[in-house]
Amino acid sequence: MSRRLLRARRTARVWRLTARNGARFVWHRARRLSVRGEHREAMDARFTIRTSEDVARELGNMKGALMKFGQLLSFIMEALPDDAQQALSTLQADAPPMAPEAAEAVVRAELGAPPQKVFLDWQEEPVAAASVGQVHRAVTRDGRDVAVKVQYPGVGDAIETDLDNTEGLYRLVGAFALKGLDTKGLVDELRARMRDELDYRLEAANQREFAAHFAGHPFVRIPEVDTSTSTTRVLTTEWVPGMSFAQFLATATPQAKQHAGESIWRFVQHAVHILRAFNGDPHPGNYKFSAEGEVTFLDFGLVKRWTAGEWAQLQPTLEAMVVHRDPEMLMAAMEQVGFLRPGHGLPAELVYQYVSTPYLPYLTDRFRFTRDFVRDSMATVIDVKGPHAEVIERLNMPPSFVILDRVVWGVSAILGKLDVEAPWRGMLLEYLFDGAPATPLGEADRQWRRAQV
Repeated sequence: MSRRLLRARRTARVWRLTARNGARFVWHRARRLSVRGEHREAMDARFTIRTSEDVARELGNMKGALMKFGQLLSFIMEALPDDAQQALSTLQADAPPMAPEAAEAVVRAELGAPPQKVFLDWQEEPVAAASVGQVHRAVTRDGRDVAVKVQYPGVGDAIETDLDNTEGLYRLVGAFALKGLDTKGLVDELRARMRDELDYRLEAANQREFAAHFAGHPFVRIPEVDTSTSTTRVLTTEWVPGMSFAQFLATATPQAKQHAGESIWRFVQHAVHILRAFNGDPHPGNYKFSAEGEVTFLDFGLVKRWTAGEWAQLQPTLEAMVVHRDPEMLMAAMEQVGFLRPGHGLPAELVYQYVSTPYLPYLTDRFRFTRDFVRDSMATVIDVKGPHAEVIERLNMPPSFVILDRVVWGVSAILGKLDVEAPWRGMLLEYLFDGAPATPLGEADRQWRRAQV
């Protein structure tokens, strides 16, 4: 299928989805005029759930970047009812799979034989299906249990099409609110990172690098890569048993949730500040959990690496906001790196109030992440007609910050669902300035780091 035809078809599906749910919304608004109170709330909830199910079904079948967008919505949009979030959460690990014959054809093309001959045992039904590929359980010829990720045929063209559409969306948003947005820079950064995800050889190299870096770590577990059965479109790694995020949430003790939440948070901070390369896709489908809260980290396809001087440019904004808590210093740092253009005329305190919204956990000695915090923070950030409207209108997002911002929101959403409390400010200072460990896990991490020198 030509790129032009694919683009036309996927664009048409998006517009049909939009039109279908737009019509449903109009009908819903007309019907709700005739009801009051609890009946109206129940009707609103049913409408949201049906819409979420429709979006999950359509994006799950489309795969690519649009499905990844749906995955992001599924766990950061806390304003949605629980059932609606549950409908969208199917995009995290249970999207509609490709036909067994299609998966087998990819393996045959990449490894020179069908999976039943390459592996001692091959499970035809995938155990997980996501935006770029799906995962099958298998056993290698020497008896090792492995997970085999097989890329969807044609997903590369689908992603390019979606990103072309994304650029149009950015332009539309910029025309109304985000007038300072560097549309081209943002889309180019997203396109580059998502192109990386299409090359499983690069993902295998990323995973080997992270596994080597964190070898022997007290609470970071990364599966080994089986190089002999990994290619551009097939990635084979050690199979690690464990619970999904939903299973863990439903059964874990508060202590296990605390351990898991802090482990995920510390893994990200270590990667950003010390390794200078971090996983830019922190949705719940990329973790496995033990009953005690031990975490295995999966999927290293979308990895952002700081180039020379790139983090040095961004770090002063974080320090001004979190360490010094100084609005004037923050605004000067934001102007320096390109978040704001000089001469914008905005009050420093107003800028600080808006920009620090998702960083509230680091402005106090202790903080409990909750779903309400994530919901309210997101509502503030996207409220283009609210008290911070003039900040939103003038704010730009440098391309360097795109993937990190996604990680900030993604990890906050996970911690909010886990409902964990900790001295996050002190913990962050451990990674910014090698501060004293604020928790037992911090002490374990510090001892491990010092042993690596």
